[in-house]
Amino acid sequence: MAETEEAAIADMAPDAETLTDYDRAHMATYLRLLDAEADGADWTEIAVIVLHLDPSSHPDSARRTWQSHLDRAHWMAKSGYRHLLKTCPNDRK
Repeated sequence: MAETEEAAIADMAPDAETLTDYDRAHMATYLRLLDAEADGADWTEIAVIVLHLDPSSHPDSARRTWQSHLDRAHWMAKSGYRHLLKTCPNDRK
């Protein structure tokens, strides 16, 4: 099995009203953030495990990065997914 490369995490997630290449590259990250939030995980654990950040060294920037990505994950779940549906081929006949 080939090892998959994770896309680099930006300091801030996009804040666009459209789906970006960054969003497409980070779908799994967004899902992991939403799952961790639903499980009640502490933001610092999520920052380490999902975003590969060190909140103990840079707590303010780690929290901003985590929050912006969680906000984007919520946007994807509430409305951003519609942009994905528009770009998927329609298999219905």
